[in-house]
Amino acid sequence: MSTRNVPEVPGTAHEVRLTRQLEGELTLGHFAVVETPVPRPGAGEVVVRTDYLSLAAAYADLMRPGCQLPVPPFLAGERIGGGTVGTVVRSADDRLAVGDLVQSMSGWSEYSTGPAEVYVKLRADLFPSPVHYLSQGPTAYYGMADIARAGEGDVVFVSGAAGGVGSLAGQIAKCRGAAQVIGSAGSKEKVDYLVDELGYDAAFDYHDGPVVDQLRELAPDGIDVFFDNVGGEQFEAAVKVAAPHARFALCGALAGQIGGGAAGHPRLDLMRAITRHLEIRPFACYHSPEQIGAWYQHFGQWLGEGRFVFPHTTVQGGLAQAPEAMIALLNGRHRGNVAVRVASD
Repeated sequence: MSTRNVPEVPGTAHEVRLTRQLEGELTLGHFAVVETPVPRPGAGEVVVRTDYLSLAAAYADLMRPGCQLPVPPFLAGERIGGGTVGTVVRSADDRLAVGDLVQSMSGWSEYSTGPAEVYVKLRADLFPSPVHYLSQGPTAYYGMADIARAGEGDVVFVSGAAGGVGSLAGQIAKCRGAAQVIGSAGSKEKVDYLVDELGYDAAFDYHDGPVVDQLRELAPDGIDVFFDNVGGEQFEAAVKVAAPHARFALCGALAGQIGGGAAGHPRLDLMRAITRHLEIRPFACYHSPEQIGAWYQHFGQWLGEGRFVFPHTTVQGGLAQAPEAMIALLNGRHRGNVAVRVASD
């Protein structure tokens, strides 16, 4: 394919690199914004302008030494990775044309160059905005539908319900017929948000007293499904309040990621788990094309039917805002899914 008559692409652009592996609290000192060349595409390659990049709490794990997630970690001195949506601005491959909307894991950069096969062509008309493609829906859908198998009549508890995954997981449970969906969050504002805007039947602030007492009050007959993003006390409480044959989908451990200490190592009441026949299934957020496709299908359908809202925050100001936005996400200052608007037009 000819690369003539294409939009101007700068000779250099910026990317964000990790300065050192994360041990302890994430700070702006862990990031460096550097200028790098934008290579011209070789045969079979494309150049893509990054329009949006996604942020997730799991990125902090990927910055730590000895990360156990089943995806490549972020290494000191290298560009920080992660999901992006962008526009093809130069192409030397017939599979992608200039102007195509694409998704990739090219990370925190204004432009990227690489083989066409690593960029997935997207339908620009499927969702209201390109940022919808950067939701944490594949994780939420796979955990709630395939791991926990939430369905008709279930009482569902979602911990960390105002975050990127939790804000979708509760809605997925409702769309699949759950009778009651309960969420936990860290402030009254977020509790109200869950009930008033996301359709949760009930929610509580885990700071307002023992979690087990608050959960028992809202689910006196027990919970059938637990979607856990937190761990710690909330996991222990869910075991105590679980109904017979309850299904647990363990997605995250924010209590340990942020709070540290014993919070990341909750105690499992083995006798309770045995006598209640609990099914406890951890899962990692690395998804197959089939899982991603299943989410897109249901997400588009439910949005079109008016049964679903996409809770998200888009941080403006370009790539330089990404480090501060990441720290704000970990500190609970953003709701729902978080993306940074990188391109200026």
